[in-house]
Amino acid sequence: MTFFKNLIRDEQGATAIEYGLIAALIAVAAITAMTAVGGEVNKTFEKVDAGLKAGNAAP
Repeated sequence: MTFFKNLIRDEQGATAIEYGLIAALIAVAAITAMTAVGGEVNKTFEKVDAGLKAGNAAP
């Protein structure tokens, strides 16, 4: 019984879980942001590529 009382009072495990949840939340936010921005970056590179190809066309 004493073991369970000590286990309930021990907050080290809870702190580790909280840090894990915070890290997971940050990872999900970063992935979401990169996915949203990635499409716009791809469009920009496609425009640059088209401009370079047009500039290198034979006269």
